[in-house]
Amino acid sequence: MADFPDGWSSEEPVELHPSSPDWVPVADRWASAIQRVLAALAPRVEHIGSTAVPGLPAKPVVDLQVSVPDVDDEQSYRPGLQTLELELHAREPGHRFFRPPAGRPRTVHVHVCTRGSRWERDHLDFRDQLRARPEVAAAYAELKQQLAATVGHDRAAYTEGKSAFIRSALSHR
Repeated sequence: MADFPDGWSSEEPVELHPSSPDWVPVADRWASAIQRVLAALAPRVEHIGSTAVPGLPAKPVVDLQVSVPDVDDEQSYRPGLQTLELELHAREPGHRFFRPPAGRPRTVHVHVCTRGSRWERDHLDFRDQLRARPEVAAAYAELKQQLAATVGHDRAAYTEGKSAFIRSALSHR
């Protein structure tokens, strides 16, 4: 499991911010807009990632998981997401990654998956563990801060550095 698709990279440094009460309203606004444009699919839209865990430092970009009937049926959701100025940035088996276009402020990353899939369950389970187990959240925060201090602009290395921790947490559910 990764926060971003394999090979995702950026010129931007990995900068963690203290937890912000603004992240939930931003996630709620985006979730409402996505629900509106994809209403025919009755998507499940969940706030995931570190910004969904109170007290956890994070990059100031909310992650939303949009669960649809079939992630491979891109025509059922891609046009709607594009009306929100979200572009398909990566396509992986079982997962599509959308974000605002380059040069635009990024307040959201949208991860589309199939309802009931392992991708959906793993991301929700990890978020829920971080919310329910302060000791796991604290260890994850420490790891994220160490990685951010050492990887510079290499977001792929940052994501990979968190993978073993995430896999371990998921193995204890």
